[in-house]
Amino acid sequence: MTREIILAGGMRTPFGDFGKSLKDIPLAALGIHATKACLERAGLDAAHVDHLVWGNVLPVDQEGYLAARYIAIEAGLPEESAALNVNRACGSGTQAIISAAQQIMTGHGEVAVAGGGENFSRAPFAVTTGRWGHKRGPQTMVDTLDWAYRDPFSLELMGETAENLAEDFQYRREAMDDYAVESQRRAGAAREFLGRHIAPIEVRERRATRTMSQDESPRPEVEREKLAGMKPVFRDGGMVTAGNSSSVTDGAAMVVVADRARAEALGLEPQARIVDWCIVGVPPRIMGCGPVPAIGALLEKQGMSVDEVDYYEINEAFAVVNLHAEKQLGVSRERCNLYGGGISLGHPPGATGARMTLVAMQHLAETGQRNAIVSMCMGAGQGLAMLIERVVH
Repeated sequence: MTREIILAGGMRTPFGDFGKSLKDIPLAALGIHATKACLERAGLDAAHVDHLVWGNVLPVDQEGYLAARYIAIEAGLPEESAALNVNRACGSGTQAIISAAQQIMTGHGEVAVAGGGENFSRAPFAVTTGRWGHKRGPQTMVDTLDWAYRDPFSLELMGETAENLAEDFQYRREAMDDYAVESQRRAGAAREFLGRHIAPIEVRERRATRTMSQDESPRPEVEREKLAGMKPVFRDGGMVTAGNSSSVTDGAAMVVVADRARAEALGLEPQARIVDWCIVGVPPRIMGCGPVPAIGALLEKQGMSVDEVDYYEINEAFAVVNLHAEKQLGVSRERCNLYGGGISLGHPPGATGARMTLVAMQHLAETGQRNAIVSMCMGAGQGLAMLIERVVH
């Protein structure tokens, strides 16, 4: 890399359960809220930001397809700034950070805000036969949220691809449930830690409003026996349940991405720097294996071993994804997802990568450790891994 790319000031909204507290708030409004909070935390005047990159899988609301530009202007960025929407499935939030870094590395900008979000609760229904008229009889409304959760090749739900991974590599239901319980326990214990990068938001509740300042999804009190009693969701006799899968949630997360020299000239305090990343393709039918070859490729490129990375954030799309990374790579559970993950905190794909990056940045800052990898699998068969390093002042 010709320029040192740093990260600073990240913030996010609390994540809301599907159909609950955030369902009436437009997705762009969540993005604006996270962007303003991110700039405020960084101590950065929006006038100095030249690009906003927004990761999003499912556009919703009127401004959805132009959300990046809308969020940028409404968050106070100058009209002369530029904006970009990106979609790399569950890695969209991380891809937004990478895309911002690439623009800066190539001299097409100096300071960006990047991240993303989803509001699946606002996913519209579509009548695909309505444009040019249709024949007699009732017409079917299609759930666009269902589109987002299906493999485009086989049309299997993503949970069915998790079943394929579990079957191919002989992972046990008991191990998945054990992992899910641990995720919930960790999220509950980390409530204060997580709250440090959550920007409280006002939500409507009947005829009044209240301040939402914590994630809605975690269930730290869940008992192992309850998970064991849950029925498989995607396949008769299967192993993947709602309890050992990521929860459907709404939210947004953003972080400042900047050239270090420019950031320091503006008075920003870099928290971490982007070292490198790798993105690979994997068989779509077992897309959950994605973190393994992505992390492996990144480590090989950097000449590092698994144990030379101090901390890992690997997205808990399904518990089997993390079991696979543990088994195939030797990633220790004692240095991975210490503050919960997709199973407990929720997984809005556009926001998840940015949320994980915020957690990794904060973990490095508070522990004094050197580096971390953020990684995830992605629908249609990809894996992404990004290496960051704590900035020593």
